Amino acid sequence: MSSASVILIIEDDPVLGPALVQRLRLEGYRPRLAATGAEALREAGALRPDAVISDIRLPDMSGEEIYRRLMAGFGAMPAFFMTAFGEVAQAVRLVRAGARDYLTKPVDVDRLMAALGAALASPAVTSDVESMPQLGVSRAMAAIEATLRKAARVDMPVVLMGETGVGKEVAARFLHAVSARASQPFIAVNCAAIPRDLAESTLFGHERGAFTGAVARMTGVAERAGTGTLLLDEIAELSADLQAKLLRLVQERRFLPVGATAERPFSARIICATHADLAARVQEGRFREDLFYRLNVLSVTIPPLRQRPEDVPGLAMRLLAETLARFGIGPRRLSAAALDALRAYDWPGNVRELRNRIERGVALSEAEELTPADLFPEHALEPPPDPQEASLGDALDMAARQAIEEALRRAEGNRGEAARLLGVSRTTLWKRMRDLGLSA
Repeated sequence: MSSASVILIIEDDPVLGPALVQRLRLEGYRPRLAATGAEALREAGALRPDAVISDIRLPDMSGEEIYRRLMAGFGAMPAFFMTAFGEVAQAVRLVRAGARDYLTKPVDVDRLMAALGAALASPAVTSDVESMPQLGVSRAMAAIEATLRKAARVDMPVVLMGETGVGKEVAARFLHAVSARASQPFIAVNCAAIPRDLAESTLFGHERGAFTGAVARMTGVAERAGTGTLLLDEIAELSADLQAKLLRLVQERRFLPVGATAERPFSARIICATHADLAARVQEGRFREDLFYRLNVLSVTIPPLRQRPEDVPGLAMRLLAETLARFGIGPRRLSAAALDALRAYDWPGNVRELRNRIERGVALSEAEELTPADLFPEHALEPPPDPQEASLGDALDMAARQAIEEALRRAEGNRGEAARLLGVSRTTLWKRMRDLGLSA
């Protein structure tokens, strides 16, 4: 840590702001205090700070907006955010976007000073914000993130493919956030959920009197997206006539609202998402070939969660923080056994199922620590074995224990490999290990 490090504090609280200035001076830093976002940006332009400490909520703009402007203008720098408990979800988004940490109020100043010193001393601090992983720590998701960052630099359609609930919209929002359109609208529409008779007006809008019940003009999603991003989820479910009109939107960058006499320009970026095999739909005659080639400039397949178990703990903790913030519930944490159970599960419902299990566990548990029983109550309710079969059951359990221990030994503790050697799923292996009392 350099004694000359400049720390920009963005805080409008008349007590907390000056208190932080005083403490930072005692620690040997050069603090500068700004009470608004505009003042902070001016200060940052006058002298580039080495780190930023900011409130989430300010009089003129959010901490998130300030952070993104600072990153765009000055590159990455250690950033710490102070937040009320109800704003934790936004703070989590900032950490995923590259911020170092967030602290809930009242702020533990000693913890903040320790984290600040470590951040400034760390060689990991880099001017390249693109090196910070946001979609996941697995090799597969790191590669997808790198691809999306490159795609963000140029204006071309992207098709996101993957199983239901795998996180295609999350990837689309990430692509939008790292592009030059980040400050513009992000509009998502599920093509499979639009009633057929309202699909065209939902996409392109309609004029007053265009049809029975059209008592007022309606703006469609193509217009509402402006110069931002339009996500068309479940694109494979569009009807043939709408596929033709979407082709014109993509090809000519223009659209005609229902009942209108003049076309309007389309300026947004299109991202499509689907769990279907679009190429197979083309072969079957269910999806237009010309539209497929117009949209499929870049296709990215997001792997299911069961193929990237290393991403599960981070996702679970982020979803837990977001759930607590949304429910307004006090602190909760995941036990070590709960994290083991989450890693071992096969996740047929992918990230969506993970979110549902976290939300249910938080809603129904009274304890501060969530256990496997909170996340997988169906396992906790399995009936006990018949006492009359205890002797046979004991023998089977002993044989199962020996087989599992041998497989784990051969796999050097890797449960995925052990499950493969045993010819069972990771979920089955985890359940048997739990039933037998075998440690992770």
